[in-house]
Amino acid sequence: MARRHRADKRELTPDPRYNNELVAYMINCVMQRGKKSVAAKIVYGALEDIQKQVKDEDPVEVFTTAIENVSPRLEVKSRRVGGATYQVPLEVKPARQIALATRWLIQFAGNRKGVPMRRALAIEVVDAFKGQGNAIKKRDDTHKMAQANKAFAHYRW
Repeated sequence: MARRHRADKRELTPDPRYNNELVAYMINCVMQRGKKSVAAKIVYGALEDIQKQVKDEDPVEVFTTAIENVSPRLEVKSRRVGGATYQVPLEVKPARQIALATRWLIQFAGNRKGVPMRRALAIEVVDAFKGQGNAIKKRDDTHKMAQANKAFAHYRW
């Protein structure tokens, strides 16, 4: 429980190639062990693969639309009331929506075995752009869980 005020969010500098903050955020999320140049190669390579797969669209627009499609609007949080724990549906803040969407895209891209991360990320983003794939299924499952527990919405505080 925070006893003091929360730290301010730092401004994210846009990436140098596409001048887009969302691409820079994705690079930071893909990065492991501080290897930012490797993460940048993966994300930029994925955007090039997206360009090849979806020829009539801008790859950054496809990526942005995919993030919007995967972003959950509702989620459940555990609240302990008395002796019982309830799954209370809550609206998701915009920053958390983007964080969850990027996390799910990276997670399901990494789960594709035998495929390089660059290509797996491109496939996952294109699937999310088209409204299908594992990340979209995860978002739908999250929404179903929130819908099923709508009766406990009055425990929100």
